[in-house]
Amino acid sequence: MRVMFMGTPEFAVPTLEMLVNTEQVVAVITQPDKPQGRRMTLTPPAVKVFAEASGIPVYQPQTLKDKAILPLLDSCRPELIVVVAYGKLLPEYVLNFPKYGCINVHASLLPSYRGAGPIQWAVINGEKETGVTTMYMAKGLDTGDIILKRAIEILPEETAGELHDRLMVLGADTMRETLDLVKGGDVPAQKQDDSVSSYAPMLDKNIASIDFSKTAKEVHDLIRGLNPWPIAYSFYRGKKIKVFTSFIDSNIKLEPSIAAATDKGIAVGCGDGQAIIFTEVQLEGGKRMSANLFLVGHSVEPNESLKKLEG
Repeated sequence: MRVMFMGTPEFAVPTLEMLVNTEQVVAVITQPDKPQGRRMTLTPPAVKVFAEASGIPVYQPQTLKDKAILPLLDSCRPELIVVVAYGKLLPEYVLNFPKYGCINVHASLLPSYRGAGPIQWAVINGEKETGVTTMYMAKGLDTGDIILKRAIEILPEETAGELHDRLMVLGADTMRETLDLVKGGDVPAQKQDDSVSSYAPMLDKNIASIDFSKTAKEVHDLIRGLNPWPIAYSFYRGKKIKVFTSFIDSNIKLEPSIAAATDKGIAVGCGDGQAIIFTEVQLEGGKRMSANLFLVGHSVEPNESLKKLEG
């Protein structure tokens, strides 16, 4: 089958790899290269790197509006367009072009967690289960008819990054199943129930500040959900301290935001009377390290708060 692929980040690569091994991938469309890192080095998307290494033509249009890629569609003649985390809504002329439509792989069990941050928000919200959905694409945001859903358990200590790595493999497997249905001519299409939908917006750094008035589980889930980006943080003597990993200890009793040094890491009281234990941290201007190593060179005074100093 002639397939055009549209995707951008690492999450999309396993699905593209599967398509390269099973179908005729006629073109890859991805986002333009973007500056990254402290030096703002212009960096290609992961999908572009893989596609070029596989000898597939890559296109990086700034926009899809005004029929910008219609000449490309006409020349490539894709029978199916597969989309994984491309990052732009597809206009109607693209959606209507291929014989078998446009099929998206989304990292949630739709209609839950439509939007750009489904993996992270599932962890932040303490969900016990998530998965991937393949669906026909429509004009709305992740609103098309569902083809297949495959669920997995979210592990209690799992970070968003770890869950991401499992879901991107599951996404490729689910798309492979979906392709078999398309080729067999018997594709289920279940309309989504908008009344039970939820939205998972793109993450930003504004949500990363830890609120110790919340329960220890809410704090722990925030830390997990923001790893590997943007990383939850608190404050130590006026400096930002990033927190990469943690666990809950119900035996340590501290007032909210009050910290204590323990042999397990940095304990901080939360709003439900339990403590969160920071196990891996990075002080502003320093290196990422275990909390125990941090405590070798930094003291925690009695009743010391990890909240931001006022003023």
